[in-house]
Amino acid sequence: MEIVTIEATVFESMLEYLENAARITDELCEKLREKRMGEWLDTQEVCLLLDASPRTLQTLRENGTLAYSRISHKVYYRPEDIQKILPAIQKRKGGQI
Repeated sequence: MEIVTIEATVFESMLEYLENAARITDELCEKLREKRMGEWLDTQEVCLLLDASPRTLQTLRENGTLAYSRISHKVYYRPEDIQKILPAIQKRKGGQI
């Protein structure tokens, strides 16, 4: 067994990152329980779930990271696609979601 020593501030930062990831996962799971699979989320719902701005979602759509559908000028996302990009969002925010 190998023992690794890290500074308390680094440990706290890692713990906060993991707690945020768990919170987001829980929120997504709760949202999916409320909606039947196959239903779509709108931009406002996704922004709240990911703690991201509409501009961030636009960038993710434009660069092909996030799949979406547009109906009458409104953008919708599948819950499965949001779950796929969660690691990218966390990395972009440096774990500070």
